[in-house]
Amino acid sequence: MAEAPREGKLTRFLDFTQLIDLASESVGGKVLFATDDFFAPAENLIKSDGPSFKEHEYTEFGKWMDGWETRRKRTPGHDWCVIRLGIPGIIRGFDVDLSYFEGSHAPRMSIQAANVEEDQLPKIPERGGVRTGASATPEELDAIAELKSNGWNYLVPMTELKPGKPAESHNYFLVNSPQRWTHIRLNIFPDGGIARLRAYGTGQKDWTATDPKDPEDLAAIAYGGVCVGFSNAHFGHPNNMIGVGEAKSMADGWRTARRLDRPPILESDDSGTLLVPGSEWAVFRLAHPGVITHIEIDTRYFKGNSPDSCKVDGCILTTQEEEDMVKHKWLLPAHKWKALLPVTKLSPNQSHLFDSLTVELQDVITHARLTIFPDGGVSRLRLKGFPSSICLLRHREKPQMRFSVKSGFRANL
Repeated sequence: MAEAPREGKLTRFLDFTQLIDLASESVGGKVLFATDDFFAPAENLIKSDGPSFKEHEYTEFGKWMDGWETRRKRTPGHDWCVIRLGIPGIIRGFDVDLSYFEGSHAPRMSIQAANVEEDQLPKIPERGGVRTGASATPEELDAIAELKSNGWNYLVPMTELKPGKPAESHNYFLVNSPQRWTHIRLNIFPDGGIARLRAYGTGQKDWTATDPKDPEDLAAIAYGGVCVGFSNAHFGHPNNMIGVGEAKSMADGWRTARRLDRPPILESDDSGTLLVPGSEWAVFRLAHPGVITHIEIDTRYFKGNSPDSCKVDGCILTTQEEEDMVKHKWLLPAHKWKALLPVTKLSPNQSHLFDSLTVELQDVITHARLTIFPDGGVSRLRLKGFPSSICLLRHREKPQMRFSVKSGFRANL
């Protein structure tokens, strides 16, 4: 068996790329500073779409490039930029993409990170207008110096980068740090270009600031929810369903392959539900244990391939139980799961709102499972409710959780 990659080392373990890009402009990521933007501005690093190439396109400063590219450095030092994450959270891995930068790529880079709240940030001048052809002003240099970013924690040490054709230009790095980060600093040594920087991870919400009167989406990836198992993800990963905001297209959802065990001729029962033998499922660890009161299942954009019906179940699992279930592909004893939503008919291209069955029972859960019949696609899954006072201790040396459940909630352990 291959040795697991060490933190900050180049890796082929790409599971983290199915998580959300915490730095993307689509979730509010922002470049605060860059030493130089001569050929192409640092804002390109965090574009949500992939890089492109225009063979005959030039600007007054040189070749047009879809990435961040600095001038050839002729002074001491190296180039770097600072990015504020759109979603503060735990970073699981980076993708440093060098697409189309053969011959002009940054030969080495490192990544640092810090947890800096907004009220602790110095007043950094806005990076307005066209940055191409520009370098950092004395005012920008003085302001960013107050941030002391050169002393931030290293998530990836100085490492050589490997260019290649677009499909082979991704440099992946695993991160094992459990800390919450708000900002990252990308250093390139000494200069050059990078097409995209992806900081994959999960959000981390300050639950102490939650309004006890308003239900929260306890499964949201921006708060720390994550898919921990699924039966099929041929066209789209289940993590897409718990993503930020509304789905942008059918690509921004969970979509399975057509099941091969579906009957040659389909039939339905008296309620109109299809009589099919198979189903597909996805299991989510909630961002915070709690009671689910409302369920939203959105099939927007899935007009000819939405599921016929679905159900949602929940349970409480310790860290060790989750690890065991992952190893056994979630063949969990049936008595662990309790219904949050019974088998319910779905319609294509529509948002469905349901009340959870746990409202009366007040059952606290840590995990939820969405099952669709027989297959198809779902754009968004929202599990809204109220976080409990369960305290999760997920230290590696103590794999078991301790549960502290406040009065009025049943732990169902």
